[in-house]
Amino acid sequence: MSARIRPAYARVGAVVLVAALLAAAYALGVFEHVREPRVFAQTLRDLGFGGYLLFVVSYTVLQPFGVPGTVFIVAAPLIWPWPTAFALSMVGTLAASVVGFSFARFVARDWVSARIPARLRRYEAALAEHGFQTVFTLRLLLWMPQVLHFFLGVSRVGFWTHFWGSLLGYVPPLLLVSYLGGELFDDAGRLQTGAWRAFAALAGASLVFALFARRFQRRAAAKGALDPARNTSSSTEP
Repeated sequence: MSARIRPAYARVGAVVLVAALLAAAYALGVFEHVREPRVFAQTLRDLGFGGYLLFVVSYTVLQPFGVPGTVFIVAAPLIWPWPTAFALSMVGTLAASVVGFSFARFVARDWVSARIPARLRRYEAALAEHGFQTVFTLRLLLWMPQVLHFFLGVSRVGFWTHFWGSLLGYVPPLLLVSYLGGELFDDAGRLQTGAWRAFAALAGASLVFALFARRFQRRAAAKGALDPARNTSSSTEP
């Protein structure tokens, strides 16, 4: 009986914790700050080193539950040098992904599962057969939408497969945004004139990565189909 009660208490505790953190963020005016990258950037800049912590914590708590991740990754290179911006964006994006994934898997699985759109459901078989490659490709192309966190959480993909696939999938887009942030966006977080060229390059690079991942996945599937046939033929030899 106690074994059944403990997971229930853990889920309730997780919900209460998330609700408390969101309420605290609202009371402190965090939502008002993150609506505008320029305002958020100035707040973090004024905090100095403490801005690193506020950035990561705000990203981790707010992004899985509605605040767009682009607010954070756009703000980062407007505040700090690109290596720092890239490191903080990676940590915040991964932490937010883990929170969204864990919320869907351990706290609200049934509720989340009923709300996953059909366009993502079609990847369930690919996740079951080639989890790492599929997570990598989805993160590379779609980045960090909340619904993708939740979908991966209710899928059969393992936690560490999700973690490492997400980490590698995030590297190219976050690196480009961090490195070219000053060229892509002005101080208000608006797109600069000509930024479409950089986004076209990002889209092209993402497509190339996805095609390579897809090719590798097909080769692995073909090899898996041939191995049983080889084993069968060798077992029938006299």
